[in-house]
Amino acid sequence: MSQTFYKKGFLALAVATALGVSSYVQADIKIGVAGPMTGANAAFGEQYMKGAQAAADTINAAGGVNGEKIVLVKGDDACEPKQAVAVANRLVDQEKVVGVVGHFCSSNTIPASEVYDEAGIIAITPGSTNPQVTERGLGAMFRMCGRDDQQGIVAGDYIVDVLKGKKVVVLHDKDTYGQGLADATKASWKTRRQAGAVRRPDPRREGLQRGGHQDPRRRCRRGLLRWPAPGSRPTGAATA
Repeated sequence: MSQTFYKKGFLALAVATALGVSSYVQADIKIGVAGPMTGANAAFGEQYMKGAQAAADTINAAGGVNGEKIVLVKGDDACEPKQAVAVANRLVDQEKVVGVVGHFCSSNTIPASEVYDEAGIIAITPGSTNPQVTERGLGAMFRMCGRDDQQGIVAGDYIVDVLKGKKVVVLHDKDTYGQGLADATKASWKTRRQAGAVRRPDPRREGLQRGGHQDPRRRCRRGLLRWPAPGSRPTGAATA
C-alpha cells in the first residue's frame, strides 16, 4: 500500500472529525495514528505515519479544520492485541483524540475498536480485512480496504481457474488475518461446488505455526500446485 492510500484514509477521517468538532473550539485537533511502529510489520506503521502526516500538513496549510490545526498522536501496538488495547486507552483517556486512523492487524483493530466505540470516537482502518471489524454493530468503525471474504473469492478462483489446482495445501499462521483469509478461500470453493460451477479443490492440510521453520513447499505434494504462481505470492501462505 502506498502513502497516498493512507493519506486518503486520513482525509476521510479528517472530514468526519470536522463535523464532530464544529460546535466548539479547541487549541488543537488531535487524531491518533495507531499501528505497528515496531516489530515485524513496522514498515506498514511507517507508511501510516507518513501518509497521515502528509495529509495533516496539507489540511493545516489550507487553514486546518474550522481554523484549528491537526496534531497527530502516534500509537505503537506492534500488532499485539493487548498492546493495542493499551494504546487505545491512552489515546482516549490521556491524549483526548477525536478520531483514530488504525489499527493495522485485524486482531488489534477488533479489541481496540471496542474502546473507541465506548468513548464515541471515530476510527477508520486502512488495513484490517477481517469481516468482523465492521460487522459488530459499531457505529463509528470504518475501513477503506477489501475484506477477507472478498479476497478469499479472488484467491479461490485464481487457484481453480488459473492454477488448475485439484488438491491444495491451505497454510496460515493462525492469527486473525491468516485464519480469516484461509477460511474465506475454502468457503469460496464450497460455494462453487454448491453452485455446480466446478468441483472444488481438496484442501489437504491447514495451519502453520507462526515462527515455525518448516518450509511449506515441502508440505505440497509434487506436481499438485505450482509454487509460487508466476507473478504472485505463494498460494495459501498468509502473513500479517
